[in-house]
Amino acid sequence: MTHKEVEDYILSMPNAVREYPFGEDVAVYKVNDKMFALITEGKDPVQISLKCDPNLAVVLREKYDEVMPGYHLNKKHWNTLVLSGQMPWEEVQDLIRLSYRLVTN
Repeated sequence: MTHKEVEDYILSMPNAVREYPFGEDVAVYKVNDKMFALITEGKDPVQISLKCDPNLAVVLREKYDEVMPGYHLNKKHWNTLVLSGQMPWEEVQDLIRLSYRLVTN
């Protein structure tokens, strides 16, 4: 999956916006001023950090080599995914929606 595909999906969430509060290297996606996704610009494969339920975060890290504790984020509540193709796109979409829901509820 490409950066554009991932970003287009993220920005399809209601009221989602992209900002660069940490500089031009990291795109931050927010809803209601709360971060729910971050993408490191210029990385191939795409690296995305998503908020996650703490129990599910551990399960995903054990299941996929490309899922690790959130880079520069709270390791309990965030995962960083390296989208190299190991995880199906549908599951990535599910995790984006989960992250979005966690910050909007």
